[in-house]
Amino acid sequence: MEKDIKEYLENLKYIRNASENTILGYETELQKYQHYLEEKKIHYLKITKKEIWDYLKYLEEVGHYEARSIARHITAIRSFYTFLKNENKIENNIFKQIHNPKIKKTLPDFLNHEEILSLLTFEQGKNAWDYEVKLIFEMLYATGLRVSELSNILLKDISQKENSIRVMGKGSKERIVYFGDYAKTALNDFLKVRDELLKGKKNEYLFVNQKGGKLSRSSIEQIVEKRVQKIALQHHVSPHTLRHTFATHLLENGADIRTVQELLGHEKLGTTQIYTHITSEYLRQQYRKNLPRK
Repeated sequence: MEKDIKEYLENLKYIRNASENTILGYETELQKYQHYLEEKKIHYLKITKKEIWDYLKYLEEVGHYEARSIARHITAIRSFYTFLKNENKIENNIFKQIHNPKIKKTLPDFLNHEEILSLLTFEQGKNAWDYEVKLIFEMLYATGLRVSELSNILLKDISQKENSIRVMGKGSKERIVYFGDYAKTALNDFLKVRDELLKGKKNEYLFVNQKGGKLSRSSIEQIVEKRVQKIALQHHVSPHTLRHTFATHLLENGADIRTVQELLGHEKLGTTQIYTHITSEYLRQQYRKNLPRK
């Protein structure tokens, strides 16, 4: 099974041009699946529907997977078995008979204007790292980029003349995002001192770690977490929260939904439409809160 998983992941990367995040996610899910099958002494090419249901029950009761995680898990395994069928290693993809669990739709978290202001208000930077941390937050909010997209920004893809960045998004789809004056100031401030972090090395990426290498996705997530703890913000915040905030604030201030769709890099309009529900709910809350005579 391990050999087939390796070939499948290579297929994802070189044939289907899947994103790095997709490949890593599918690899993780398939490794969990492989470990379970080995423990239960089940052959992956001969698994039955009952054994699959037992596995999904195990994920829910022992692994404490929620519906969304189980759905993601099934999707990864179903794709793997589709690959096996295309390679003539199985006759039928049994996972096509397994439906994803229904997922309760929840509105994504976002920050209000006071919260985002407190998150973006920094003291004067003392060193190159301080300037980089400030730029990370300014860019996350100004562009709505995914954390992986932010980590992969190349210096050559930034146009300071146009205040824009060329981004390679999911499925290797290219798009242009824009940033405003606050982010531009933070960018210029960081670029003046960026060499301090490089320590004589060359790096084509905008964001670098304190050893001069590329700043990873997980490092950016940790930076956000530490910042939230430092200012004692009473709100769970991740880099994706800033992406949600970017989209919500655009719509609240009159941007049309298709513009937001393009800026976020959503393939389907329906993915973006959830933010219209957020703004509608926000308006309802503000109405009930602020109208004196209801």
